[in-house]
Amino acid sequence: MEQMGGYATLGLLYQEVLKIPGAKWRTRTPFASIRRIVQDNRFFFKIKPGLWALKKYRNELPVEILPTEKVSKSKKTEYDHAYYQGLLLEIGNLKKFHTSVPPQDKRKKYLGKTLGDIATIEKFYDFSYKNTVRKAQTVDVVWFNVRKMPISFFEIEHTTDMGNSLLKFVELQDFHANFYIVADKVRERSFKSKMSYSAFFDLSNRVDFVSYDMVSNWHTKTYELKTVENELYL
Repeated sequence: MEQMGGYATLGLLYQEVLKIPGAKWRTRTPFASIRRIVQDNRFFFKIKPGLWALKKYRNELPVEILPTEKVSKSKKTEYDHAYYQGLLLEIGNLKKFHTSVPPQDKRKKYLGKTLGDIATIEKFYDFSYKNTVRKAQTVDVVWFNVRKMPISFFEIEHTTDMGNSLLKFVELQDFHANFYIVADKVRERSFKSKMSYSAFFDLSNRVDFVSYDMVSNWHTKTYELKTVENELYL
């Protein structure tokens, strides 16, 4: 974690810790051990779902990782939004999808990088009519398959009205793709209320609600699986 600037996601720890030369894990469950170790509050603290840091680095962490009291609420929201976009991009990359974020989000920071560094698509794919592609390009995270067709759309709703995101999905419903609203668990009731509107009837069985904790766990488990697969291939 020190090598990574004093902070890291669990997924990244899973990937990097086992590479340390000379390190020997006298356990059959190293990932469980890593999860246990980062919860030792003598040395570590949790910043947000899936993201941990060393206590001695608390005052040295980048502002987008651990905002100070001087940071505005809107800026904190922007940092949180970018964090979950980054997690979803990394999940998509590990699953061998092509990944994208809106052009205006590419310079936003995520764990020492920018979202543009993580997204694999430089120019958004022209997979349909221009007006449809323009609408799809505004979605927070998009995964494409090997045929350059959209396979999953993710909209992250921290504080905004998720009805706007659902309207985007209405416009994109003719594609064989998955749709996700990503938000805090407490907003699930609001999601269900919105989905009961007649305007979203055609999407009733196609949009899933994914909490921040679920995204974090998905990210961690995907890294865990990838690490195990790499060892098997070796």
